[in-house]
Amino acid sequence: MVGYDGGITLVWGARNRTEENEVQTLSGLKAMKRSKLIGKFVICIRNEECEDLEPRKLYRVLLDEAAAVDGYIRVIDESGEDYLYPRDYFLPIELPKAAEKALLSAA
Repeated sequence: MVGYDGGITLVWGARNRTEENEVQTLSGLKAMKRSKLIGKFVICIRNEECEDLEPRKLYRVLLDEAAAVDGYIRVIDESGEDYLYPRDYFLPIELPKAAEKALLSAA
């Protein structure tokens, strides 16, 4: 998409969405939730050149199907923001339901 100044717009606003795009997004989220590739939380096992990751620390994962296809996951890092990192920097972890609920409610 070309922006008003002739440059390329990277983010599509609501006015650019079509019903077809919304349906694809919703079905993509459903497919991602069923995926067993990764849970809601991961443990960092390495942080090469990533100052906002701490090895041996638990991170919350946000679902991002496009990132997963390219070998990345989206996590909320030490900056408090979500960013993409290589999937092999983390190991998925399954937490007891009570622990997961407590961590999710604290966020």
